[in-house]
Amino acid sequence: MNMPDPHAFAASWMNQLTDPSAWQGWLKMPAATGAAPNPLNGAALGANPLAGILKDFQVSIAPARLETLRQDYLQKAGTLWQEMMLGKTPELHDRRFSASEWTANPFSAFSAASYLLNAEFMLALAEAVEAPPREHQKIRFAVQQMVDAMSPANFLATNPEAQKKLIETKGESLNQGLQNMLADMQKGRISQSDESAFEVGVNVATTPGQVVYENDLFQLIQYKPATPTVRAVPLLMIPPCINKFYILDLQPENSVVRYVVEQGNTVFMVSWRNPDKSMGTLGWDDYVERGAIEAIDVVRKISGQPKTHVFGFCVGGTIAASALAVLAARGQQPAASLSLLTTLLDFDDTGVLEVFVDEAQVALREQSLAKGGIMPGRDLATTFSALRPNDLVWNYVQQNYLKGKTPPAFDLLYWNADSTNLPGPMFCWYLRNTYLENKLKQPGKLTVCGEQVDLGRIDAPVFIYGSKEDHIVPWTAAFASMNLLNPKKAKANRFVLGASGHIAGVINPASKGKRSYWTNDKNGKTRPRTPQDWFAGAVEHKGSWWPEWARFLQENGGAEVPAPAQAGNADYLPSEPAPGRYVKVRAD
Repeated sequence: MNMPDPHAFAASWMNQLTDPSAWQGWLKMPAATGAAPNPLNGAALGANPLAGILKDFQVSIAPARLETLRQDYLQKAGTLWQEMMLGKTPELHDRRFSASEWTANPFSAFSAASYLLNAEFMLALAEAVEAPPREHQKIRFAVQQMVDAMSPANFLATNPEAQKKLIETKGESLNQGLQNMLADMQKGRISQSDESAFEVGVNVATTPGQVVYENDLFQLIQYKPATPTVRAVPLLMIPPCINKFYILDLQPENSVVRYVVEQGNTVFMVSWRNPDKSMGTLGWDDYVERGAIEAIDVVRKISGQPKTHVFGFCVGGTIAASALAVLAARGQQPAASLSLLTTLLDFDDTGVLEVFVDEAQVALREQSLAKGGIMPGRDLATTFSALRPNDLVWNYVQQNYLKGKTPPAFDLLYWNADSTNLPGPMFCWYLRNTYLENKLKQPGKLTVCGEQVDLGRIDAPVFIYGSKEDHIVPWTAAFASMNLLNPKKAKANRFVLGASGHIAGVINPASKGKRSYWTNDKNGKTRPRTPQDWFAGAVEHKGSWWPEWARFLQENGGAEVPAPAQAGNADYLPSEPAPGRYVKVRAD
């Protein structure tokens, strides 16, 4: 996909729009033979700043719609220019320009206001393109990336905050910014947190426990009880293998693990190994059979219980559900309950991630990785950062490089930078069979670990959580699991919607009383079947959703029994303290 140079684009933008002959070129170029009139074909592409993007998709904008957008833009641009001539400072309703320096200087204020107007117009053009939904999503994404990159806040020459800092520090901020940039170039990534402030096992991932089992794919941690009695049914937590498990065990005050331990549960955690080249041939079946299914078996043997709560977060939830479907095909039902947090089972709506998954891109990955190799964690991290570039890229360019600041210590962002690799065959299988072809939701369509999987055969109460502002797993897509699991027992499923995004919505400690969540108690035959109907009848509650989940575990956790006196048993002896050594291996 061709990306226009934002600097060249910004310099010629107004001329292209106000010059009648240039604009007519956009509207009156002859169409290709046999095709409908296309105002963005031919030589007009040279005048169109979005030409490369639009040419790739062979799309058009209706001439009348294009003219309406142009007239609206010129009217707003004329008003902005008149206000500047009258000395009126424009209002800047964007947090990137909220500092007083942007309005203290008329040039900076006009620069920011012009950028916002241009950005609005570009995005309106992207919305007006006549294209199928998936292509439309890609066009919007590409234009948004360019719009965000063009912000005057991203350049020293047009950022008055950075210029003021430069003067106040007599050039030291620029010197420090260059040092920060060089250090990040050596790392191969932008620093989002003061990484020297944290160490795994010292001040993150500190809930006491022991490693009680390991194979070449994962370690199994059993956490020390915090209560004299516990519910008989243990809890197995399966985190995403795309990231490290300690997002669920950051610091004591925001640790999901510590919370569920303190609620009277015997908790086990899968800690995935960070793959190296020796693991480059592992596939999805390995993560299901030798990962999730093996962990379920060990937890049952250690606890002496026939069933265990099974918890999955993000990709960990997809692995967990796949494992239970495989076991169901084998006539086994080992789950006392299934909890899925921000998890996709139906991949019909994958949000903005769709822009990275199409036949051509998947085939390219398969060509290089399907027979063996490693998908670098750094590449995965770059992809996820691109989903929120202002927050995860440009904000740090401004602060770290232009202003020379050291990013503050933030446990969540420290974890975010601690990336993991993936085995190539596993990654390629996952992309094709879920994101691209959406086979997992279709009973019998996929064969996993030698079994035809049917999610509807999993027999266990289900708790599903989605985050309202999630850009990785749209909450409506998480809700879709309600119609795949327990299809004949609607009352067995419960959905809870939390505020915020993919990670911040999940890591919302009950003790903080922040944010909110929604529930809808209609169930059985009256349960809403669509996410829109569910939300229309939902009730908002202040605070964390964690207590809702704790009650669900308690309701399905069996009788109270004395807490285990020690981790493991005679067959599974503790080998090292939590968090274990697997989680400490860094991808870079």
